[in-house]
Amino acid sequence: MFYHVKDLQYHAKPDRPDPVFAKKLQEVLGGQYGEISVMMQYLFQGWNVRGNGKYKDLLMDIGTEEIAHVEMLATLIARLLDNTPDLELDDAVDDPVVAAILGGSNPQHVIVSGLGAMPVDSVGNRWTANYIGASGNLIADFRANLMAESMGRLQVSRLYEMTNDKGVRDTLSWLIARDTAHQNQWYAAIRELEEKENIVVPSTFPRELEKQQVAYTLFNFSQGDESAEGRWAHGPSMDGCGTFNYVDRPVAFAPAPHLPPAPPYIFDTPPWAMRKSDDLPDPDTK
Repeated sequence: MFYHVKDLQYHAKPDRPDPVFAKKLQEVLGGQYGEISVMMQYLFQGWNVRGNGKYKDLLMDIGTEEIAHVEMLATLIARLLDNTPDLELDDAVDDPVVAAILGGSNPQHVIVSGLGAMPVDSVGNRWTANYIGASGNLIADFRANLMAESMGRLQVSRLYEMTNDKGVRDTLSWLIARDTAHQNQWYAAIRELEEKENIVVPSTFPRELEKQQVAYTLFNFSQGDESAEGRWAHGPSMDGCGTFNYVDRPVAFAPAPHLPPAPPYIFDTPPWAMRKSDDLPDPDTK
């Protein structure tokens, strides 16, 4: 059961209207790493936990807080759109300021949403559930959450530097701080589970069923050998179950594949047309 409290979690009041910045803010509302994404990701992860306990409670705590952040940003965007002066397209010819506003704002904020926020990113892409992950494996999910909070905090920090509006900066400062808290919380949960399970996901797949001879190998598949200098190339593996090794010149483990022609009813390119030339037929496409 959810219960809506009408008060905002924190202030969302700009000092002045700014339709251009309202469009930019849409990224951290409806973008890939925006508040809608983390809200949906954490809540679905929480709903999918089979059983109760502290991990489910953590997911529901933070997921529900993200609903509040969606409301804050929606309110901030609406207020940035309030009292925007009427601008005429003809004026843009003579006034570069008018041209910049018309070119940088989102016309759908007027035409579609009636001076309100939308579930879209800063260039109008609709929010999609493709942005979220809820696998049922808590280490995998918490790592995805840590990444999402890292990207979200990065984007909000960039937006902070794009405005000198004290009210907007105050709101963004709150969100940046909450992203700091959430990164620390997800990392704490990851570390705790890693101590219980080990770091490789899933921890329950039988080790004897994976090719152990390549489980800790770094193949040098790029020019240069600088990667050989890293911790990931030598010494005990991070999971404590193997030893890193570095292969400078990787070799193939299997010969080139040779597929038989498809049946005629598939209508692939016929084998005779795949020959290298009439003089030197490809023996594999007789």
